[in-house]
Amino acid sequence: MELLPRSPGEFGSARYWDRFFRQRGQRPFEWYGDFPQLVPVLHKYVRPRDKVLVVGCGNSELSEQMYDVGMCEDIVSIDISDAVIRQMQERSRNKRPKMSYLLMDMLQMDFPDAHFQVVLDKGTLDAILTDEEEATLAKVDKMFAEIRRVLQVGGRYLCVSLAQAHVLKKAVEYFSQEGWVVRVHQVAGSGDKQQFVLPVFVYVMTKFRKIPGSAPQILEICPEEQDKPMRVESAERLVAAVKDRQHYTLLCSQLSKTPCGEQVSLDLCDKESGKPRYTLHVVDSPLVKSSRDNRFAIFIIPQGRETEWLFGTEEGRRQLAASAGFGRLVTVALHREQHYEGMAGIQAELSGKVMELAPPGLLARQQVPFLSVGGDIGVRTVRHCDTSPLSGDYVVEDVKGDGTCYFRRLIFLRNRNVVQSEARLLDPTPLPGQKKRRKDKKKSSATEPPAAIDKSYLCCEHHKAMVAGLCLLASPDSLPGTMLAVLVVGLGGGSLPLFVHDYFSQARVTVAEIDPSMLEVATRWFGFSQDDRLQVHVSDGLDYVAKLAAEVSVVSPAAPAQYDAIMFDVDSKDLTVGMSCPPPAFVEKPFLQKVKTVLRPEGVFVLNLVCRDAQLKESVLATLREVFPLLYTRQIEGEVNEILFCQPNPEGRRDPTELGTRARALEGALRQPGHSWDSSYTLADMLQAVKIL
Repeated sequence: MELLPRSPGEFGSARYWDRFFRQRGQRPFEWYGDFPQLVPVLHKYVRPRDKVLVVGCGNSELSEQMYDVGMCEDIVSIDISDAVIRQMQERSRNKRPKMSYLLMDMLQMDFPDAHFQVVLDKGTLDAILTDEEEATLAKVDKMFAEIRRVLQVGGRYLCVSLAQAHVLKKAVEYFSQEGWVVRVHQVAGSGDKQQFVLPVFVYVMTKFRKIPGSAPQILEICPEEQDKPMRVESAERLVAAVKDRQHYTLLCSQLSKTPCGEQVSLDLCDKESGKPRYTLHVVDSPLVKSSRDNRFAIFIIPQGRETEWLFGTEEGRRQLAASAGFGRLVTVALHREQHYEGMAGIQAELSGKVMELAPPGLLARQQVPFLSVGGDIGVRTVRHCDTSPLSGDYVVEDVKGDGTCYFRRLIFLRNRNVVQSEARLLDPTPLPGQKKRRKDKKKSSATEPPAAIDKSYLCCEHHKAMVAGLCLLASPDSLPGTMLAVLVVGLGGGSLPLFVHDYFSQARVTVAEIDPSMLEVATRWFGFSQDDRLQVHVSDGLDYVAKLAAEVSVVSPAAPAQYDAIMFDVDSKDLTVGMSCPPPAFVEKPFLQKVKTVLRPEGVFVLNLVCRDAQLKESVLATLREVFPLLYTRQIEGEVNEILFCQPNPEGRRDPTELGTRARALEGALRQPGHSWDSSYTLADMLQAVKIL
């Protein structure tokens, strides 16, 4: 402890370093970066015939080791401590005749201009640049100016550093403005020791003649696992990239020592594009009795299934880890923009990286199992990509679900883990005498007509609940043939309004959709079509409802309202609000009063609410109660969605048990001959857990 300076400023004091090295004696002191770790980088930039200057050499063995392995011999090492220079001269006397140690201040060196091909600095810049005070920065500027002076054009300044943000930023900005090429290497294997977990970096600044005017900066980073440098566009981006690698190293160190209380998430990016290739979640199961064989496993989530509850939520992943029976499970989600060469290819690509996330006590060469559903990586086929001015980038893709079913999904890429719309695909049925298509024939392209959509199937659980809410209307068994006026705000893929249209033979369905791109997507890719009973108005739902309410008021305050059921299934474009469905304006009291105006007294207003902010949710419910005296709620299991059924007439109150009975009656009426109702779900199930608020 007595070897440490009283203040950072002492790092630049010759007196401090004399005292430091006298107390330490002959033992070499390496700040960080052992020679075997540094050799792969040094070999790239130090040639045997180079004249090398080592600044702030201390009593490190770096100069001696470079000499002894034949990397180069013409090495001059300088330091401001007389004690350490005499010690190092004595150590190399008669052993290394071409190497010299000189007492010299690197801020004012005696060497002529352009005298060296390499200047090597191991921790010296870090020791000087301890803060960003004016005096400190001035000292660093003098150091850089001297290095620039003594280096030849084409020479390299190699700086071994921990790359604190202010240190890296200062070096990068100074030398890039001088027209030098700046490259940052992460030293392989650094940061994995128990006593020192921070990774070590080497800045490589290559001197070029300064070009008058604004020449483009060349800034690159070279991660430890690859030789090919990656170009970055700014000093800020370079500092951020280094910071990401520092955080990752610290995370791996923490995970190697203790179980993680909370799930840890990180992205592994593609080396070429820099885009996310894998998303990893580290899940520890404290209740699993860990042994040598079940300590650690990797689970590959099949493509397209990363949004499912089991894989896409913390609780789901926790259950997955517990059921798999491993103390630590790393789930791996695959990104749609990337190509994968099967399970074996993924395993080969990830094996080294995931071992960095291994739990404490795992043997170095222990085999770690790679798990998946059915042993494959799933199927994902992107059918269509586009950009909407309102919804942003979106994608339509076909994915293989559990078993043999395929589904078509609409995903808004601003919230890529949420399925916006989903429909089940029907297997094409060959005509009599027509042979079934061979599986090995050329795959269909995205320009071919989409596969047939199973319109009898509602994929989204909240859509099933919304349909079940219609049993709050007239006698359920008469509903399919009853004249119903239904307003749906929010089209998406069109499955909800299309289902109501198809199964309620007398229903007239009106849809308000703000984004014309969604009408095109629903029509082209999800089997949606309009007729005299199903019409879409491209309009903001707020404006459309306000217009309807105004028309009712103009005709007569006592004029009959227009709709038996109004359904809101509209997402919010503002991700900063704790409520992603609907937008806040849709649940403000003045607007809800307009909804009530166009809803018949015995009608039902059905709202899909997705709100993670508990306080905001209570506020929404309170506002709904003020407008609608009768309020039911149905929580969708395993999802944030909550379906609210609101009625303006308090006399229509029904017991939840009665709701289940009515739902069964409605379902029976919908299962009439000629209807291809899917038998895998029931409306009664959707209303079993309804609560009256």
